[in-house]
Amino acid sequence: MTRVNLPHRIGRLEELAYNLWWSWHPQARDLFRALDYPLWRLSGHNPVKQLQETGEDKLAAAAADPAFLRRYDSVMSAFDADMSGEGSWFAAKHPGLLTGPVAYFSMEFAIHNSLPIYAGGLGILAGDMCKEASDLGLPYAGVGFTYPQGYFHQHISAQGWQEEVYEQLDFDETPIKPVRPVHGSEPGSPFVEVQLNDRRLYAGVWQVRVGRVDLHLLSCDIEANRPEDRQLCSRLYTADPEERIQQEIVLGVGGVRALRALGIRPSAWHANEGHSAFMMMERIREELGRGATFAEALSKVKASTIFTTHTPVAAGHDVFPVSLVEKYLHPYWESLGISREAFLELGRQDSGSDQAFNMTVLALRMADHRNAVSELHGRTARRAWHGLWPQLEEDRTPISNVTNGIHVPTWVAPEMGRLYERHLGRDLSVRYDDTGLATSVPSIPDEALWTARRILKRKLIGAMIERARQCSTERECTARQVLAMGALLDPNALTIGFVRRFAEYKRPQLVFHDIERVKRIVTDRWHPVQIIFAGKSHPADLPSKQLLQHVYTLATDREFQGRIAFVEDYDMHIAHYLTQGVDVWLNTPRRLREASGTSGMKAAVNGVLNLSIRDGWWYEGYNDSNGWAIGDTVEPYDPGEEDRADAESLYRLLEEEIVPLYYRRDRAGVPHDWLRVVKEAIGSIVPVFCTRRMVKEYVEQMYLPAAPGEPEPEDDFGKESRPGQL
Repeated sequence: MTRVNLPHRIGRLEELAYNLWWSWHPQARDLFRALDYPLWRLSGHNPVKQLQETGEDKLAAAAADPAFLRRYDSVMSAFDADMSGEGSWFAAKHPGLLTGPVAYFSMEFAIHNSLPIYAGGLGILAGDMCKEASDLGLPYAGVGFTYPQGYFHQHISAQGWQEEVYEQLDFDETPIKPVRPVHGSEPGSPFVEVQLNDRRLYAGVWQVRVGRVDLHLLSCDIEANRPEDRQLCSRLYTADPEERIQQEIVLGVGGVRALRALGIRPSAWHANEGHSAFMMMERIREELGRGATFAEALSKVKASTIFTTHTPVAAGHDVFPVSLVEKYLHPYWESLGISREAFLELGRQDSGSDQAFNMTVLALRMADHRNAVSELHGRTARRAWHGLWPQLEEDRTPISNVTNGIHVPTWVAPEMGRLYERHLGRDLSVRYDDTGLATSVPSIPDEALWTARRILKRKLIGAMIERARQCSTERECTARQVLAMGALLDPNALTIGFVRRFAEYKRPQLVFHDIERVKRIVTDRWHPVQIIFAGKSHPADLPSKQLLQHVYTLATDREFQGRIAFVEDYDMHIAHYLTQGVDVWLNTPRRLREASGTSGMKAAVNGVLNLSIRDGWWYEGYNDSNGWAIGDTVEPYDPGEEDRADAESLYRLLEEEIVPLYYRRDRAGVPHDWLRVVKEAIGSIVPVFCTRRMVKEYVEQMYLPAAPGEPEPEDDFGKESRPGQL
């Protein structure tokens, strides 16, 4: 960690930079912009790096500038008020009901692009959960990994092939600090140890502050480990199953031990997907050490554990060969006092099978509080996992559902946020889940709403053109690559976004089912349409990479007149531009394959209309007046016929409803009928599909029922390894 010599008057800028609270508070971001706007941009909107590179003269000038100081004092006052927790929802609604925080285990956390330790939707949701927990005053402790190389950066070659580039994260330039254990004098000294087969692996712990919530991130890259072990946790979602099972043992077992060493005694334990299910096994081991029988330990752990499953797609569940389970976990069933057969049975989907160990099955069996992430996904999950409870009727399978949401302050554009505050009330930031907003949104003047929407589209297209310019000058891209990156996009044309992970079941190619028809739609002289694609394929998913190449190749086809574009290296930064700047958000998964999805919610809060299969959250969100549904059924059928019918429905909606509605304007150029649908979308979607509603549901339906009402016993490991100061 590099210290910055700040003038005393603005000395708390560093404290603010190291708390990602600034990332969802516009006034805090504006403070860093005002300090040095060119450096703010060059740092990638990373105030830690910005402060390190700001000259002493610039800092001294800011400390003597009355305007900057007024802004600084206002921001720090708001920061202190939030950090105090006074008047928070949780303190007012449920005082004293949690004796410790909720421990939230996740393979990835997406808080801000300055800390790139995420791949996609699962991490975005985890980050949004932490931010909302902070806003609501809910005691929360996140557990994950640092990932020094994170997820890959995506480059698209001239032939349209995805190339993966990994870059080492410089922790000195990121909002993360090492935790020093008592027995180690240097940051990154061994904090916890985990047995992996015949060797011991050590992990250090790093801390990220997210408002009032702390993330505790494990790192294997410490000197106590062998060189090959230092790289074990360097990348997210490695394709090697042996690396994956070792990572998940470190996350689950090491994560519990890290919390104990920190003196954190959770009231409830939440596993975000099956990656962290070994956390439950470690807690059973602890209970056995306190004298419990295996049955007693299992019952106690299950009662305080929440498990959220996020996918109905088989490939989305971690399933390990029994040989790997035997190699790395045989000491565990010995320490638990159970047989190999009994241990393997905990992870078997089909009793009697000895072929695989399913982490989702393990988590479902080890948690009493289980949920899917949308109403429709709940139905699908109960059907998929009914075999674990064969004595029950399918609809009685004990998996509930809490529909996902988004953290509105993170995803709403400043232009839309100011518009909402002006017309819906300045306190809107604390009542986004008020369903009464639906009756207030129509009061927003059409002209003001349309002006904001046009500004956001121009910002998106400007950002894309700038990327194309950089590609042309810095990477010597070909003319076809520059065309594919959106160099010819028109800010006045109806713009559709298809932005999500590239996977076969998401059908990114569906819109091109009839090439000639889609060409006519996008190249219409008077009513043009343009489509922007963005997303990454998993490095090991060859069919999806071929799909991406196909879409990219079409973007270079001159017959589309530059109206198909592909944005490479999709991350949180460009996600803001896309969810705010397009007019229509397109989603075409095969039916019952999308658990929830949240990108369409982010689009809706910014006045972007959804055009989607009625799957995931859109099954609940669509009300016949706030966007469009592709097709007329929610059940899957023959894939070939499904593609044909959905493509026909998509084209018909574009030709007969969406395009005419967008271009129907008054003399001043304002599309009042279009904006009526936009307002309906904002009013009906934002209050329901926000993390404020979602986290409150988790508190009342999951966390409080899982909390024992008394603190957990002190663990011997925690007594011996209490950490020192940050």
